[in-house]
Amino acid sequence: MDTFSRLAALSLDLMPMNPGDLDEVLAIEIAVCPFPWGYGNFADSLGSGYSAWVARIGGKMAGYFVVMPVVDEAHLLSISVAKKFQGQGYGARLLSQVLKVARDYGAATVLLEVRPSNAKALRLYEHFGFREIGRRKDYYPAHQGREDALVLRRGVEEGVTA
Repeated sequence: MDTFSRLAALSLDLMPMNPGDLDEVLAIEIAVCPFPWGYGNFADSLGSGYSAWVARIGGKMAGYFVVMPVVDEAHLLSISVAKKFQGQGYGARLLSQVLKVARDYGAATVLLEVRPSNAKALRLYEHFGFREIGRRKDYYPAHQGREDALVLRRGVEEGVTA
C-alpha cells in the first residue's frame, strides 16, 4: 500500500476551523508547543481569511493547521497533533491536507519554519520532500535565549516518497 493509500485509511475527519473550535485548538497548542500561540493568534488567522483546518477522530480534536496564502505560495504557519494521537500517521495526514489546500489555492510552493530541535517534525517534512532553503537567526523564543528557524520549502506538485 502506498503512502497516500495508508493515509487515506486513517479515520480522520478534516474540516475548516471555526471560532467554536478555538478553545480545543488552544488546548492542543499549549500542550504540545513550548512557546504556544495565544487565542488571539488563531482568532486573527480566522479573521484574516487564512486557511485553517481541524482534524477530529470520533469527534475529539486531534490536530489542526493554519496556512496563509501569499501570491503563488502557501505559508504553513502552524500545525500540531494532540499528544495522544502523535506517532500514528495523523501529522502526515494533516500535512497532506496542507498540500491539497495549497494546490486548491493555486500555490506553486509551500513554505514553513521549524525549530532545528524539533526532530520529529523535521523527519516528517523531509519525508514529504521539504528542503531547507534558509535559516532565520534567533527566530523562536527558547528556554535559554532564542533558537534559529530552518526555512523549508517544497513544490506543491512534488510527490511524496514512501
